[in-house]
Amino acid sequence: MTPLSLTDLAAVVGGTVVHDSGVTVTGPAFVDSRVAERDGLFVAVVGGRVDGHDYARAAVSSGAAAVLASRDTGVPAVLVDDPVAALAALARHSLAQLSGLRVVALTGSQGKTSTKDLVAQVLATAGRTVATFGSFNNELGLPLTVLRADTATQFLVLEMGARHVGDLRASCTIAPPDVSVVLNVGKAHIGEFGSQARIAEAKGEIVEALHEDGVAVLNLDDPLVAAMSARTTARVQTFGSAVAADVRLEDVALDDLGRPSFTLRAGADQERVSLGLVGEHHAANAAAAAATALALGLRLDPVAEALASATATSRGRMEVAERADGVTVIDDAYNANPDSVRAALKALAAIGRGRPGSRTVAVLGEMRELGESALEEHDAVGRLAVRLDIQQLLVVGAAARPIHLGASLEGSWGHESVFVEDTEAATDWLRRHLAPGDVVLFKASNAVQLSRVAQAVLADDGAGAGRRG
Repeated sequence: MTPLSLTDLAAVVGGTVVHDSGVTVTGPAFVDSRVAERDGLFVAVVGGRVDGHDYARAAVSSGAAAVLASRDTGVPAVLVDDPVAALAALARHSLAQLSGLRVVALTGSQGKTSTKDLVAQVLATAGRTVATFGSFNNELGLPLTVLRADTATQFLVLEMGARHVGDLRASCTIAPPDVSVVLNVGKAHIGEFGSQARIAEAKGEIVEALHEDGVAVLNLDDPLVAAMSARTTARVQTFGSAVAADVRLEDVALDDLGRPSFTLRAGADQERVSLGLVGEHHAANAAAAAATALALGLRLDPVAEALASATATSRGRMEVAERADGVTVIDDAYNANPDSVRAALKALAAIGRGRPGSRTVAVLGEMRELGESALEEHDAVGRLAVRLDIQQLLVVGAAARPIHLGASLEGSWGHESVFVEDTEAATDWLRRHLAPGDVVLFKASNAVQLSRVAQAVLADDGAGAGRRG
């Protein structure tokens, strides 16, 4: 963030200064008073359960220079009608002051965070890079990320989420992209949008926001994404397994830990890449990251080298850890939709094939925001688990029961599929039934809180393991 006095800050956001003691905001903006930024700007957001104004004094006491608020809290502040809208205006202003910085905007129905992390790690080998933390991609997360960029920043990588038509258009107004990346159009949030066509309409806004000198990086394997090329006058660079893709993904193979290796082709150049990430779907994510980096002028060989050394940097996304007794835990429970659950189950099955004698266990919960398709999609996941020969299915919560029923109807018998009411019951069942060598996947929408179950299982000493049945 470019340094601003309170007077200058007020001029940017159209606010009024109170209790000015001559401070200058030089640090980042933040919304959590527990992790105050030294000389930063605390944004007092009024939420459903917490009012940030109640923590303004604590934020300043902990090192913040000032507060962006809608009412006087007795500390140096700029008062505005809407702190969130003012934060967006401040981010837009700050970004406009940074010359030479390239903005990458990335969206998709699934894989956004993992691909964003790959893009950030690749670009960091070429210059200072600031990227969205985790999945903080909403009306708060976007401007807060933008305000972490400074004059030394060369690449700003922004994950952009959308729940309504117009959301991405608004995000791109705050941070106009130089490169726009669209991964896929799936069924995530279909309950909000109503149809995949409507999702595609919303996702394509990120392409429409490009200037003529920009680049649209599009997945040629997804017809709804490929069609977005008609929505921009910018250059289009494609990726995927299709022969016509500018960055082509070929010869994908998985090792015994479910980690993909593959060949990337771009023109006359090609590189073989082996990822350290678990899941075949990361091959497509890596192709998207490579296409993005090439659009920004990087060469394929250093891009491939950076991808090979990339790690999982965001929590709850195919995080693999092993207990002392040999139980392997895969925590992929930050989010879930039909496509991402299918990818996770396929990864679990691949790991099982590479470990003869190990039992594969899938702990699955509700996939939210699927609207009228919820019953059908949950049923299909249960059936897929059986077809992939996942050896044990544990379904958690009433909303996810159709997964259990689908598995049962597909051919699960006995105790191969078990239903429990809540996460407490799931933890208890796992403690009683896991045995050394088991590989356990946790996957559900974040609100189900299966990550807590995963961490509880991982922290267990395994003393009760071995009693299957």
